[in-house]
Amino acid sequence: MARLTSPASHHHPSHRHLLQATGAPAGMARIDAIVVPTARPSRYLRHASHLAEVLGCPLVVLCSGRWTSAERVRAGAAPGADVIAIDFTARSAARLPALETSTALPPRLRRHTDTAAKRNFALALARMAGWERIVFLDDDIEVGAPDDLRRAAGLLDDFDAAGLSIGGFPDNSVVCHAFRAVGGHQETFVGGGALVVETVRDVAFFPDVYNEDWFYLLKEDGLRPLAVTGLVKQAPYDPFRTTERARAEETGDVLAEGVFWLLDEGRTLREADLRHWTEFLARRRLFIESILDRLPRARVSPDERRRMEESLKAARGRLALISPELCLGYLDRWRADSKVWREFVELLPRGRPVEQALRYLATPGRGAP
Repeated sequence: MARLTSPASHHHPSHRHLLQATGAPAGMARIDAIVVPTARPSRYLRHASHLAEVLGCPLVVLCSGRWTSAERVRAGAAPGADVIAIDFTARSAARLPALETSTALPPRLRRHTDTAAKRNFALALARMAGWERIVFLDDDIEVGAPDDLRRAAGLLDDFDAAGLSIGGFPDNSVVCHAFRAVGGHQETFVGGGALVVETVRDVAFFPDVYNEDWFYLLKEDGLRPLAVTGLVKQAPYDPFRTTERARAEETGDVLAEGVFWLLDEGRTLREADLRHWTEFLARRRLFIESILDRLPRARVSPDERRRMEESLKAARGRLALISPELCLGYLDRWRADSKVWREFVELLPRGRPVEQALRYLATPGRGAP
């Protein structure tokens, strides 16, 4: 297959023109809770804990993995801090509906994390507890000005969500990091790492796939009403540390970038048919191969160049397993899950104490707590 001279010929490096508003709103609004999904030691929560104290709201920490637990989080919390720490397991989210997007992909193409499930759990908890404006914050994100979150919350009178621009280390996929390393102009987009959402009108969900936050922001004819204001800082990380990261991201990156390709052109998800996915998968392969072509000229160390090459080849290998039919079927399941999630959310009991809501969500079956 012939390779094109420019990687950007088959890639949109920015989607920020899709945002509907920028800057600060006329006023600020309260934050009802900060939600942090984490698998890291509790020291990574110090910044979020400080933010919650300044904003006067609870900090909800959803813990999993070997390095953290609800007990450790509570032990490390400042005296008097309002911390709701939960050991997140299938049992703790027993009442969440089964979503087809979680099982539609073949095992090798699935993302083996619980980030989306944790965020969905938080949405259900917020709905029951009467939290109308919550912040999703990753444990490696730093908010320089707490008032930026209040300003983002103020935008929610007119928008379903408000993201904060991500500065510091660029928050992109492995392939997009490599594109930047070979001289490509690559921007970032708002996402779940620093996102303030409205929970009453908006009943979207996070599917279990990489770029789940982009899908949360979607509706059939484009993006949900979405604004951006303020700035946060992403802590640095090594995107090429292991090839597994590239493999785990590729399916979600293809699905999300393929959909956003249409939105960039003023089209809708309804046009994501077999022809579109056939063409987009070919573009994606050419994009990865053109980055590999330019890799020898990248201004990086020989070791990093080697790791970049291994990661790009891993992404290309995973891409070979993705078919147009798979992409089309995934979107069909996403549409079906959107209806399932809406029905679930609208039937949730409202105005319940947090402890009661947690018991309800952890109890299989029906009926109010």
